[in-house]
Amino acid sequence: MNAPVPAFSTDASAGTSVVRVTTAAPCARLSLRARGELGPLEAALGLDLPRRIGARAEVGETEVLCLGPDEWMLRGPEAVAPTIRAACDEVYKTHPMSLVDVSGREVTFVIEGTSAAELLTLGCPRDIDRLAVGEGRRTVFDGATVVLWRDATDRFRMDVWHSFAPHVFDLLATGCRELAAEAA
Repeated sequence: MNAPVPAFSTDASAGTSVVRVTTAAPCARLSLRARGELGPLEAALGLDLPRRIGARAEVGETEVLCLGPDEWMLRGPEAVAPTIRAACDEVYKTHPMSLVDVSGREVTFVIEGTSAAELLTLGCPRDIDRLAVGEGRRTVFDGATVVLWRDATDRFRMDVWHSFAPHVFDLLATGCRELAAEAA
């Protein structure tokens, strides 16, 4: 009746000659919500927060993606999370905001190859070709909320909650096989 959810292997991968899916190494992910004057927050973080939804910025190994008018996702090496939290703690005294470490909530799939964009169309209603290189969006993939980062014409990252990862990965792996069969 209540079967346990099997653990998702963080080294899962699937691939063919046209597209492959791998699991990225863990990273720091911080969800930031803030309104009003963002200058003090940007100064503390050492980066400019993009204002256009879907726009990305990066400084060193830290990336930030604008997900909404007052919402950003910050990503970077795991070691950067305490530094970001400390910087925001100082600003919070005069500029209330919400900063939540969501690092343990998600897994990232790297999808790359000549058919990477086509693979994503199997479960994503968004027109993948309209997602420009260097941008990102929150969307859905077969009913699961995901965040897509487009790193190159043929390379994407997909952040998905751990609880949906087995389902999303299985669908991506099936799609890899289907695209390889079509290419043969």
